[in-house]
Amino acid sequence: MGLFIIRRIGQGLVVVVAATIVVFLLTRAFTDPVDFILPLEATQEEREAREAELGFDRPLVVQFGDYVSDLARGDFGDSLWQPGRSTMDIVGQTLPKTLQLVAAGMFLAIALALPLGMIAALRPGSILDRLLVTLSLAGLSIPQFFVGLLLIIIFAVQFQWLPVGGYGGLKHIILPAIALALPALGRLTMVVRSAMIDELNSQYVRAAKAKGMPTRTVVAKHSLRNAGVQVLTLSGWEITRALAGFTVVVERVFAWPGFGFFALEAIQRRDLFLLSTIVLIAAVLVVAINVIVDILYKAIDPRIELS
Repeated sequence: MGLFIIRRIGQGLVVVVAATIVVFLLTRAFTDPVDFILPLEATQEEREAREAELGFDRPLVVQFGDYVSDLARGDFGDSLWQPGRSTMDIVGQTLPKTLQLVAAGMFLAIALALPLGMIAALRPGSILDRLLVTLSLAGLSIPQFFVGLLLIIIFAVQFQWLPVGGYGGLKHIILPAIALALPALGRLTMVVRSAMIDELNSQYVRAAKAKGMPTRTVVAKHSLRNAGVQVLTLSGWEITRALAGFTVVVERVFAWPGFGFFALEAIQRRDLFLLSTIVLIAAVLVVAINVIVDILYKAIDPRIELS
């Protein structure tokens, strides 16, 4: 296990290094950050002076060395959009809000998908099963921005039960969490249903039922545990998918000041330094979650050999 963790961390570091190189090339080699700093009417002398001040007039290899050195010291640079403010300071304030939203949305999706998927699997082909499959497909098909707007119209505008948007207490997170959870809920429900049907039709389940073991025990202690690997795989993918940028739509609709919201702001305001920091942190988070998921495989099913 220890060797596997070290190997996975090493592979993750390769991904982070690759992301660092890509971010550097996008912000330095293929674009000129001075174009985003100075106004359009700036003279050539002003441009050259600014490039010399920032070190952009030096060879690209030297700039990359300085860039990596700054990252190693925890210096991710200052925001172009908010001069004098560290990009890491902005990320430090926005990332916890996104993690809170993702945690709420994924908890809601997993907590509902497990029982719904099991109910559908226990009665395959029934009216209830068809209804749950139809609702799951609908949840996958409806765009998140439309779901968000619909939730706002019904629960915030029409009934005025919940706030329209913004960051605050429990009431503020309910609607964005539902909007974020809906597509994941549809996918997870379908995966749980499929995995449980396969498990319930397996030989060991039939043998357990033949010995008089209650269906509830078979499902809870055996079938669900064996199907857990597939559920864990998709759950990890949903979390990484959300952190990699798919919270942007939800955060934008509900004015949730999170990671994705500020990533979009960085693009609109042409803040390449803030965007590069967000991309790097997102890459680190994705790698960390993948390592954690791989480790959890062993906890769910000890028969899995990690290599």
